[in-house]
Formats: sequence, C-alpha cells, structure tokens
Amino acid sequence: MTKNTFVFLIFVLILSGCADRPPRAYTFFVAGHTYGVKEKPTPGLHMPFVAEFDYLNQYTDMRFGVLTGDIVYYSNDTSWNHVDQQLTQLKAPTHFTTGNHDEGHKSPYKDRYGITYSAFEQENDLCILLNPGLGGWNIWGEQMAFLKETLATAPKYDNIFLFFHHLVWWAPDNEYKQYRPNSLDGRAPEVNFLSEVMPMLIATEKPVYCFAGDVAAAGNLTAFFADRKDNVHLVASGMGNNKTDNYLLITVDEQKQVTVTVRWIQEGREEVIFPEVVR
Repeated sequence: MTKNTFVFLIFVLILSGCADRPPRAYTFFVAGHTYGVKEKPTPGLHMPFVAEFDYLNQYTDMRFGVLTGDIVYYSNDTSWNHVDQQLTQLKAPTHFTTGNHDEGHKSPYKDRYGITYSAFEQENDLCILLNPGLGGWNIWGEQMAFLKETLATAPKYDNIFLFFHHLVWWAPDNEYKQYRPNSLDGRAPEVNFLSEVMPMLIATEKPVYCFAGDVAAAGNLTAFFADRKDNVHLVASGMGNNKTDNYLLITVDEQKQVTVTVRWIQEGREEVIFPEVVR
C-alpha cells in the first residue's frame, strides 16, 4: 500500500464517520466594517466590537466568525498585526472577506492571507466567501467560474451562506436605493448580482443567506438592512457610528433551521431578523 493510498483510505473513513453523525447545532458571527470610525482611524479593530469578545466566547457552540470587509482603515502590516493579535482573544476561528480599505488584491493582504474567495463546509452547510471588489462589485471571470462550480454541489447541503463586503444588490435606481452603503468606491456602472448571481442562488432551491458588511459608518443613515427574495435572504450589518453599531449571530439548530439575530452593541440588545417575527 502506498502512502497516498493509505492517506486516502483514512480520509474516506473520516468522511464515513461524519456521515453517520447527526447534525449538531452551532453558531457563528458576522461582523462588518470592523475598523469602526472613519474620522478616528485606529490600527486594528473597532474597540466596542473587541469588548464583545468575552460575550462571544460564552457560546460553547460558536464554530467560526466572518469579518465582512473594511477590517482595517489602512492596509499595512501594523494594522494587520493588530487585527491578528486581537483575534487571538476569540476562541472561534475567524475568516475574512475584503473591502476597499483592505485592498485584498494587493500586498500586504494577499501576501499574508492569500486568495480572497473560497468555500468551506460546516455541519452539512456550505459557506462561500466572495470578493466582488475584484470586478467593480461584480462576480465574473475566474471568481464566477468558482461560484458556479461551488453552487453545483448545492443539492448535498442543507443551507448556503455567502459572505462579502459590498452591498451588491444596491443600485441608485432600484428598490434598495434608500439603503445606501458606506461607500461606492470601485463600483462599476452596472453590477451583476441581481441579474446573474441571484438567479443562481434561487435555482439552488436551498435556504440561502447573503451577508454584506458595508453599512453603519458615521454619517450613513443605513445601519442595518434585511430582505428576502424567494429562498434568498439579504442582510447587511456593520459598525462605526458608535450609536447603532451591530453585528450578527447566526444559529443553526439540529433540524437545520436558521435563525439570524442582530446584536446592537451599544444597547446590548438582540433582535431576531429571520425567521421574520410576526408582531
């Protein structure tokens, strides 16, 4: 038996064991615009968010977190060293999606963290990290090929979670025009999320949750956004105005039902967004 054959057999045995295991409930968090206040840029993360780490660490089923872009104000080694050090205080691993401030296609980000779109599995759910900033807020080229290939595996999953920075569903003349992002930096005149990506997500016939992270900076009246189209849920969350800073807590129970909750940092209050609460 060759070494490669032995490794493959071990991998198959591990997968077989996982297949027999019933799904476990789990939680993850999503936090956008985590550098915080534009007028007072500090190296590293927004301190009111860092102050929440003890709260997040109380979740014994917290599996991971995602920072949905504009993680730092200045993309340099000093800022990223601060972020990496701060995140050691969290028990759960944290993934990044990049915003215009992070400059994910340039050094030092790409040298430190590598490719800016990828996918991973969590308890039979599919998690997809995207970087629309590579295409003027569009998903195209190699990233579109990656997304199509990844979504082709959708039938074997229970839920699909997408993470990115930009409010790719926003346009100045559509139904979301009043929910402005923090910045339009790098946006092309036309964006293909609603025309090309959304039909792909609807076609999965799975519950799909899209999380963006470019709201709630100082001066932006949009601090939070949520909507649903067919099986696709659109959510934008962020921080930086020191009044309505917020991030998301997502729980998936043993029956694979998803609950999306927004946590308002200054108020220490939580509000269930999905499933919609009948008032």
